[in-house]
Amino acid sequence: MKKYNKEEIINFDGKDTLAAFRDRFYILEGITYMDGNSLGLLSKDSERSLMRVLDEWKTLGIKGWMEGERPWFWFAEDMGDMASPIVGAKPGEVVFSGTTTVNIHSLISSFYNPKGKRTKILADELNFPSDIYALKGQLKLRGVCPQKHLILAKAGKDMLLNEQDIIEQMTDEVDLVFLPSVIYSTGQLLDMELLTAEAHKRNITIGFDCSHSAGAIPHRFDVWGVDFALWCSYKYMNGGPGASAFYYVNKKHFGKEPLLAGWFGYLKEKQFDMLTEFIPAPNAGRWQISSPGILGSSAIEGALKIILEAGINNIREKSLKMTSLLAGLLQEKVFSGFPGFKFVTPLKEERRGGHIAIEPPEAVRINEALKARGIIPDLRPPNIIRLAPVALYNTFEEVWNVVETLKEIMDTKEYEKYSKQRKAVS
Repeated sequence: MKKYNKEEIINFDGKDTLAAFRDRFYILEGITYMDGNSLGLLSKDSERSLMRVLDEWKTLGIKGWMEGERPWFWFAEDMGDMASPIVGAKPGEVVFSGTTTVNIHSLISSFYNPKGKRTKILADELNFPSDIYALKGQLKLRGVCPQKHLILAKAGKDMLLNEQDIIEQMTDEVDLVFLPSVIYSTGQLLDMELLTAEAHKRNITIGFDCSHSAGAIPHRFDVWGVDFALWCSYKYMNGGPGASAFYYVNKKHFGKEPLLAGWFGYLKEKQFDMLTEFIPAPNAGRWQISSPGILGSSAIEGALKIILEAGINNIREKSLKMTSLLAGLLQEKVFSGFPGFKFVTPLKEERRGGHIAIEPPEAVRINEALKARGIIPDLRPPNIIRLAPVALYNTFEEVWNVVETLKEIMDTKEYEKYSKQRKAVS
């Protein structure tokens, strides 16, 4: 494994074609931010789009729905179309609406159609808990017992999922497969193309939660034939805390009935006819439920502008370089000298998302020591620390500094002065 010195690392930044985008974000003073996989930083572009919409509310009032610079009435669809190239979708297939879990409920209610012996949903035991709660709820709503009809693919001793194991569980009893694109804890990237193809060979519908990949990894939903997907916008997409989420529905399913129907899923041209008969929009917009939160959504416009300008393929290329460097420096400077550390994230580029997850011997205390030193990682219980250098605003020098700081913390046993008790929010 190649060893680097700090001068070489700084030279990487000098040659970085995405370096200029850092200046378009508000970088936290005195902080090395490695938590963009939980909440992305605010960009100046997002601030401008937010302030513009706020001003429209101030100066236009209700007229903003039709007379805003980007009329609020079509904002959810416009943002969906804007995001479509990032995930490999066509206009009309992506909508900016709801929240991740609400969108899970909305889409699963339409795509889960138990008939005969096909009554089961296949998911995985590593998925974000909210996804599992939603799946269990949908099964109960259909009068189906989750304990019997929710299959959770198991991880191996290495805490990773194996696609072949998942495929073997795609039996003729499975009606729907719902999986994450990237495992939130370990950073493992699943082979979505393979899983989609294998599900369709068996006439099984498949959807993905892409919250930990959208904005960091290129997707090709249409090419792969993914049936549906959804993702939040506040991680790698930098849409702001609690911002609305996105969902995707392949155009071949535009005829499906949205069972959790709401008035913003209505045919736009007739929405204000106020008819009691639901006439759904002719595209993915039919799965919208409520009016969009325009103020809470407005920052995404500026955020998407930056991603599109930088190019999702360029973002992925730099992200891989940064996580490869991070893994290499950790191995050289920390893992080799302190027993008990191990990688959880697969180190092969095609198998990992945008962060590196490590399992140190004292995860809670080391996490607190890093934060006290001005480094923001995050802890995922019971003992995983995630580090996410984000291509749009982190630097290679910051990656170097994080590893050097961790080495110092271990050298001096600085972590020992912190409690082993995890805080409520980690």
